[in-house]
Amino acid sequence: MKTIVAAVDFSDSTAGVISAASNLAKVFGASLHIVHIIEAEPTYTAYGFTPDEFPAIQVFQEEVRKRANLRLDELLGTVTSDVPDATIHLIDGNPLHGLLDYAKQVGADLIAVGAHSHNAVSSLLLGSIAEALVRKAELPTLVIPAPHKE
Repeated sequence: MKTIVAAVDFSDSTAGVISAASNLAKVFGASLHIVHIIEAEPTYTAYGFTPDEFPAIQVFQEEVRKRANLRLDELLGTVTSDVPDATIHLIDGNPLHGLLDYAKQVGADLIAVGAHSHNAVSSLLLGSIAEALVRKAELPTLVIPAPHKE
């Protein structure tokens, strides 16, 4: 195992994903790519707006990118002593396809992703990135459960 992609969404499962992925990278001497995906801004052009007419979306997206970069930098700081060649990557797009494309691009051997605690109805209706990765990925996918709340 040479390349591990750790997909993070800054939820309560992120710490577990980073811990598991960095431990595996350390044991195998693998590179670690910490990835966060920002979904595309809502399409306001379908309603006849131009970017100049709806600047709040652009301001919001810029703030999302800024905060995501800060969070990624923080996560990188937690693993560099164990995995000195760890890197962070911020990707725009669909989370599922973005992860699969990125993993293929870097020749990943494993994707680590967090699971969220959803009830049966929301899982059935909404699905999840973790579930979709398990079904669609052509490489091993490690699903880290979210911590249980008591």
